[in-house]
Amino acid sequence: MLRVEFHTHTIYSKDSLSRPEDLIMAARKKKLDRIVVTDHNEVEGARIAKSLDPELVIIGEEIMTTEGELLAAFVKDKIPEGLSPLEAIQRLREQDAFISVSHPFDRWRNGHWETEDLLSVCPLVDAIEIFNARCMLPSFNRYAQDFARKYQMPGTAGSDAHALFEIGRAIMLLPDFDDAATLKQGLESAQYETKLSAPWVHFSSRYAVWRKKFRHKEYQKSLP
Repeated sequence: MLRVEFHTHTIYSKDSLSRPEDLIMAARKKKLDRIVVTDHNEVEGARIAKSLDPELVIIGEEIMTTEGELLAAFVKDKIPEGLSPLEAIQRLREQDAFISVSHPFDRWRNGHWETEDLLSVCPLVDAIEIFNARCMLPSFNRYAQDFARKYQMPGTAGSDAHALFEIGRAIMLLPDFDDAATLKQGLESAQYETKLSAPWVHFSSRYAVWRKKFRHKEYQKSLP
């Protein structure tokens, strides 16, 4: 069984400072076999990581649609933010990507889903995220797990790591896979090793946003 981390971010997300090479080192240190790099509305960090460690890294993307966030793996081309869920899903299908739904019931995050909208996309996606280590209330994950059971949907789990120390907080144990179809099949026998992160991990994201803005302002000041 492979130890799979399905939800990670690099410095190519606005709220992370993790360089692709450091992400790889942290994942290898945690003895992970696969990591899906899912930057916000961007694939460049995942592509760089993939070039550094092709066996470990799967190119993914976390995509903000008009109704909530999607979480994709085996992405070939970047999907822009702001599309309708149906348009984003169609573009991902054209790439033979695997499609999950990010932290669907985490009401404290902008990317959560209203139940009616989630139900409308369920027949079109491969899974929903049933455990996200960054959910500040355990009930947010329980709602997702209950929803997945009720509608007989496969579930993904991930740390949603924006900082290196978060890597591996939530992983899946899966049979070997090499594309979206075999990944979906493997979820039927998935096992989960999950642990919530402390609420203060969100401060690392806020710090990353602040630091990038500060550096940009300093750069602008240095221009003639």
